[in-house]
Amino acid sequence: MESINKRIIDFINEHHVLTLATSNNNLPYCANCFYAYDNEKNKLIFTSDDNTKHISDIKNNNIIAGSIVLETKTVGKIQGIQFNGIISKPQDDYKKTANKLYLKRFPYAILKNTKLWIVDLTFIKMTDNRLGFGKKLIWNKK
Repeated sequence: MESINKRIIDFINEHHVLTLATSNNNLPYCANCFYAYDNEKNKLIFTSDDNTKHISDIKNNNIIAGSIVLETKTVGKIQGIQFNGIISKPQDDYKKTANKLYLKRFPYAILKNTKLWIVDLTFIKMTDNRLGFGKKLIWNKK
């Protein structure tokens, strides 16, 4: 796997809410989810109930898009990422790792009975105006 620019990793780790975009029968849908990031595996980890619209959608089409953004009105500080990935339930040994990473970030989640999901990132584009207006950093999984 091609290494990911440290600015992208740092940005993902500094935030905790992603917007997840799904599609089913050509009908798009967005949901906001708390997430943890696995730096080693380049996966986003989130929880969601099986009966949500976005999880129902991914059961038919698990290829998704999403974003993580910094809210600011200052043009020179604009930062955000757009990503593509594949959602699945964590399997075997990784399930324990994903659960540990998520609960480390959100310890109160232990009280809620939700399912764990992972996004295997396949593409990331970061816009970082601190590097110059409209500067893009791009990563592709090969």
